[in-house]
Amino acid sequence: MDLSRNPEQLVELLPDGWAGSGALFRGLAAALRRLVDEGDLAPDVRLPSERGLAAALALSRSTVVAAYDELRADGTLASRRGSGTRVTRRAGSGRRLGHELRRGQADSVFARLSQGPGSVISLAYAADAGTPELVEALRDVVVHDLPHLLSDAGYHPRGLYPLREQIAVHLSRLGLPTSPDEVVVTTGAHQAIALTAQMYLRPGSTVVVESPSWPGCFDLFSAHGARTVGVPIDEEGMLPALLAAPLAEHEPDLLFVMPSFHNPTGRLMSASRRRRIAELARQHDVAVVEDLAYSGRIGTRGKLPPPLGAFAPRGGEVLTIGSLSKSVWGGLQVDWLRAEEPVAARFARHKALADLGTPVLDQAVAVRLLPHLAELEQTQARSAARRLRHLTGLLEQSLPDWRWEPPVGGSALWIELPDADAGAFV
Repeated sequence: MDLSRNPEQLVELLPDGWAGSGALFRGLAAALRRLVDEGDLAPDVRLPSERGLAAALALSRSTVVAAYDELRADGTLASRRGSGTRVTRRAGSGRRLGHELRRGQADSVFARLSQGPGSVISLAYAADAGTPELVEALRDVVVHDLPHLLSDAGYHPRGLYPLREQIAVHLSRLGLPTSPDEVVVTTGAHQAIALTAQMYLRPGSTVVVESPSWPGCFDLFSAHGARTVGVPIDEEGMLPALLAAPLAEHEPDLLFVMPSFHNPTGRLMSASRRRRIAELARQHDVAVVEDLAYSGRIGTRGKLPPPLGAFAPRGGEVLTIGSLSKSVWGGLQVDWLRAEEPVAARFARHKALADLGTPVLDQAVAVRLLPHLAELEQTQARSAARRLRHLTGLLEQSLPDWRWEPPVGGSALWIELPDADAGAFV
């Protein structure tokens, strides 16, 4: 890539709010360093001249000179007379802890979804075909439940009470004692996250997330004017030792985690990590959103730890998102959010403003399916395991230079490419 003659293209890559409140040259240097860390500027990419980039950004040339000087000093850039300024460092080789994350290419995922299914299999999201049990449940709803459902107006912003009862029982069995009044049914886990962002975020807010994280969260949070700050993970999930500093420095409004199972790595957060993260969140007075949408995709390690919400100290605020659609069919958008009753009531008001309630017929189907959720999850997990073996076999045969770790669960396989832009493959 050669950006030397197109500084406007580089400007478009810069994250929103890159200038910050400090020295402009430091903000520009940090933004360019982030583009390198995230792989958007690959090694040997030629950058615009200092004068050209300054003109495109409407800054003084001295600001760009100072930013380039800082990046040359830390080895990110190199300049040679006659060949300009080029990127010299590989993605991720100098990333700092608690780094702010760029929105990335998440918007392209939603753009593809909005265009409908195409002829090429997309690798940008993890979704499966529906289960056969869905057909039987639909038939039972039409034959047995429809007359009763039609007897009222059909507006249930919190969700049908029988469904909330079943969800409460399900969460209690997982180790998180729950009452129906602490549950709000949502039109997909996506809506649960979006409405939570609407409740907690404002322009200038910060959300701490795992790094890497689900790509869609960046667009959901940035749509509310928030920035995201990433904390690294290891085999047991987010690293508590590296979480305390970003919580203190950035004073975030939300902490977003995916403990069972992390998307995209498929890792499972240990019980001790969940407890420590809940404690840190309480100490720093930050609300936690735990997305358990993929928790039904159980791998081979047996029973899951209780949800992070089960470890919350007194006064801690944890919102737990769960999913039926991930275990049945993406088109059945019946998921839920669990929170303490005052928070759930506030969330229900936002839900009512959004759509007056998840479609009642879909909820009735969920009432039929939820008692069989464990069996449905096991069926989907076995299917996912077969497909994973097939996929990794093809990768080993055709792309031996690509690297991955077997996921503990979930629906994604996180692959590290030897030297390429992952966006071109999804």
